[in-house]
Amino acid sequence: MPAETHVNRGPIEPDEVGRLVRERLAEILGLDDDQIVVGASLAGDLGADDMALLDLAEMIEQELGERTVGFSIDDEDLTELETVGDIIDYVVHRVGAGSAPGSGAGAGWGAASDPGADPGVPHAGS
Repeated sequence: MPAETHVNRGPIEPDEVGRLVRERLAEILGLDDDQIVVGASLAGDLGADDMALLDLAEMIEQELGERTVGFSIDDEDLTELETVGDIIDYVVHRVGAGSAPGSGAGAGWGAASDPGADPGVPHAGS
């Protein structure tokens, strides 16, 4: 019988998703972590192009795939994500991180989030 290829270390919390997204974006774009804030525009403020977003999606899929079986980011969805906060919201909803009963993947992930909704995630102007 094949061994499991993933490690289940418990639910992935929204602040952990935020940290992961910010760290990987900083790495890909060659920026300091403190420049990656929730309200920052991916293209306008950070200079992220389509290739950078594909790299980010691949990195996040690799890391979260170890903890969330079948986790993936749809390439088509990347075109709808305009800010760092949009990416964090999308990933949080895809993995069900911190979801309350009755909320789930796809429940408004594309809508701009309240910047105060994710404690521990830096926000523009903070």
